[in-house]
Amino acid sequence: MNQKTEIRPGSLQAWIACVRPKTFGVALAPVLVGITLALSETGSGKLLLGILSIAFAVAVQALTNMENDVGYTKRKANRTNRKGLPRATNEGWLSVEEVDRAVKILGGVLVLISLALVAIGGWVVLAIGAASVAAAYLYMGGPKPLAYTPWSELVVFIFFGLVAVNGTYYLQTGTVSLISMIGGCACGSIGASVLIVNNWRDIQHDASVGRRTLAVLLGARPYTMLYIGSLVLPFLLIAGIVVLFPQHFPYLLSLAAAPKVRNLVRGFRTEQGDDLNRVMFGTVGLEMLFALLLSIGALLDAILHEL
Repeated sequence: MNQKTEIRPGSLQAWIACVRPKTFGVALAPVLVGITLALSETGSGKLLLGILSIAFAVAVQALTNMENDVGYTKRKANRTNRKGLPRATNEGWLSVEEVDRAVKILGGVLVLISLALVAIGGWVVLAIGAASVAAAYLYMGGPKPLAYTPWSELVVFIFFGLVAVNGTYYLQTGTVSLISMIGGCACGSIGASVLIVNNWRDIQHDASVGRRTLAVLLGARPYTMLYIGSLVLPFLLIAGIVVLFPQHFPYLLSLAAAPKVRNLVRGFRTEQGDDLNRVMFGTVGLEMLFALLLSIGALLDAILHEL
């Protein structure tokens, strides 16, 4: 039995297909890194702010996924040559009105979380939160969606890397550091690689509907090199941190995730169509493993400095 006949309209499975919780790792990873790097460098942390940061990150990712789902349907941009995961509104599992309503409700929740973060962390947080929500909406919403341009990978690098890590770090410490900036680049690089796989999988469909994605513009060889670079760069950056700050050597624990890069690159080069979904979720898994190992290393670093 295929997925379309298994999912009933309006069911929990329909909402899961729309929200796509498997992608939440892209949002959780940089927040986890931001919290633990702050603990590593300062020796203290703020639990409530950490919880609110995690809730905000997950909500932004869910909002992005829902707006992406409904945005394609509104623009009638789904065609039979599309190889990605099915979209709930396009399949008729959820109506456009239902998802639009959910987007507004979730947007309200994000406002409330933002207000709580602003009350605790100051007005700088308001700017970070507003920019993040705007980027989530504009990815597929508005008159000129970012998803139709070559800039979506850069947007992910910035907001799911630099902004997420340093915004979280700022909430914990009231400042940013060179280490948090490098950590943000590392997380943003792997986060962008997830979108690289997504856009490579859909290259034929995107070209047919007029999406001028970076994959469409660059073609096979340059885009493959971009994927490889985006996976390798984080490990080089963490090694660079330890070269600059040898006292933070436990961060090197994150390098244990590096062997997974080889299989992902092989899959990117050889798989096609729906089979690339395994590569995409494998890339999400790599980001989560990298972030988890780096966070464990940062916690060990904090403990060692307390001894």
